[in-house]
Parts: sequence; structure tokens; C-alpha cells
Amino acid sequence: MKFLLLPSLPDEHASVRRQFAHLVDEAVLAEQLGFDAFGIGERHDGRVAASSPAVILANIAAHTSTIQLVTTVSTLGLHDPLRAFEDYSTLDHLAGGRLDLVIGKGGYAETLRVFGVTDDDKWDRLRESYEVFRALWNETEVSWEGRFRPPLVNVTALPRPARPNLRIWHGANTNLESADFAARHGDPVFTSIGTAAVGRYLETVQYYRERFASYGHDPEHALVGVGTGGFFAAATSQEAVRKFTPAFERRLAYNRRYEHGALDRLGAATLEDYLTKTSALVGSPQQVIDTLLAQHEKFQHDLVHIHVDTQAISPEDYRATLEIFATEIVPVIRKEIPNKPIDDWHAPPPVARVPVPVAADRA
Repeated sequence: MKFLLLPSLPDEHASVRRQFAHLVDEAVLAEQLGFDAFGIGERHDGRVAASSPAVILANIAAHTSTIQLVTTVSTLGLHDPLRAFEDYSTLDHLAGGRLDLVIGKGGYAETLRVFGVTDDDKWDRLRESYEVFRALWNETEVSWEGRFRPPLVNVTALPRPARPNLRIWHGANTNLESADFAARHGDPVFTSIGTAAVGRYLETVQYYRERFASYGHDPEHALVGVGTGGFFAAATSQEAVRKFTPAFERRLAYNRRYEHGALDRLGAATLEDYLTKTSALVGSPQQVIDTLLAQHEKFQHDLVHIHVDTQAISPEDYRATLEIFATEIVPVIRKEIPNKPIDDWHAPPPVARVPVPVAADRA
């Protein structure tokens, strides 16, 4: 299994410059501790200084050398796919081929509003942008005509990528159409789980695997990533719960303010309920190991993300809990759940071929 570290929710009162510096510091620490990947999500609502993950990850690439850099997620449907190709192809060169994309529709109402996207067309925009983006990455002299951008006629997008193919994960929580789309193209799927009930997303993953095989892909090539609702490990479960409590209270306040009280609807308004009903990893090292293995029994996943709320704990506790994860938890999980041969970030993934309709054929 591989491990992806996500940055914590930022201090909304910190300067933008400080927020960016914090992200770089977290990524450098993740590499030092041996995490496989570090992710930056795309947000346009002002709550997080992360509207341009390609630029932030390029800065992180300059401060790191081995860790995989991941967009978690890139709202590809909001952007011109040719311009997105240019940004991410450039980033992949700067990062020495260390880029993975996780793409999604974007679920924040304000983001959709400012980009002129509606709930009715956001899925179609993502699907179209993905197909154009993938074609531009894998092919030269692309001709294409669609609904949301002007036609392309014999376009060779530049710079040509550092790698002949790019691993693109599809965010698919409870949307079976997204899972089917990922399966059709032979791509991995990522379900965030996060602060929701774990069982809600199992159907999506099972459906993805069924569709992956039905489209003729080797089932061994089906990669699945899952998220967690927070992490904190300490020498004892009592210490872990005590130090995680401020993070939970901050998470609960954020959820009620920005996410319409989803945790209340889940029945997780208390810490005990939260730890029981979500995918949070909180406890002693052995408790976290047991939880990770139990989750893998259900999802059979290949990648898991963790995050720690750095605003709720001291810098010393933040580093200490990540060190526990890296030294006491990860080695056990890696031994119990070895990586698939296909899950190799040092070699290109199987090429995903996308049929590209020529403009004349669509007339």
C-alpha cells in the first residue's frame, strides 16, 4: 500500500504567503519521513489558498526530489483542457515525472458560480475536458470538436510530456457514473470517504471493479485510493484521543459552518461517534494498524491518504505523530499489504487510449 499525505486545513487568518510556505514545509517533511505522495487540492472559494495546484506543486517540486506530487483534486472541467495540459505537462517536467492527477467535478457552489458552471453541465464539462486532455497528452496532431470549447484542428500541444502517459485518478464518492467513466478508460478511482460513513462508498468501489473488468481491462490493473477522516497516533489510545479532540472540535465547527452540518446528520456530533462512524485513524499504533487492515478488508485499496489538523496541535505533536505513522505503522502495513506490480510510480502506467472524433466526422 502507498501513503499520501494531505495538508491540513489552513489557518484562515494566516497570510496567503504564510499558507503557501506552510504547504511547502509539510511536503518537505512528508518526503523526509518516507511518504509516497503529497497532495494539493484545488479550491476557488477563498477558504484555502490553493486555486492553482499546478503552481504550488511546481514550487514543492523545487524543494523535493522523490515524493510523488498529486492534485487532490483538480477540477479539470472548469478549465480549458489545452491550457490545463500546458500547465501540467510543464509541471511534470519540472518535477522529473513525479505528477499524478486526481480529477473531479468540484462540489462547491461558489466555485461553480464564478466559473459559470451549473449542476446540470458540470459532469459533461469534466468528461469532455478529460477526453481532450488525455488525447493531447498521448497523441500529436489532435483534431477534435465538442460542446464547451472551440474545435481543435491538427493541434500538437506543447511542451510534450515528460512521460508518454499520465496516471489520472477519478474522484468518485457516491457517483456511479464517475466510477463507470474511470473504469471505461482503465484509470484508477479515488473515493475520499473523509468524514462520512465508511459504508457509503463501498458500493462505488465494488461497482468500479465490476465495470473495470466488463470493459476488458485486467482486474489487477484496477487501482483504488481511499481517504480518511483525520489521523492522530500516540503511545496510548488515551493520549491520542486527548490530543485529537481539538482537531475534532475544529472539524465539527468547520463542518457546521461550511458543509451544512453533515456530521450532525451522520450522528457524529460527539468524538466517540465520530471515531466509530467515520474513517478517522486515532489511537495507539496497533489500533491504527488494526483499523487500516480492517478498512483494507472492505475496500482492497492500494493508496490511502491521511491528514493531521496542524492548527489544533503543536508543531512538536504534529511531527511526532507523523513520525509514529512512518516508523511504527507504515512498515507493518507495507508488509501486510504489498504494492501491486502495476502500482509503480517509477514507471509509466498503461496507456489509456481515448477515441478522438475528427471534426469532419461530426458534421
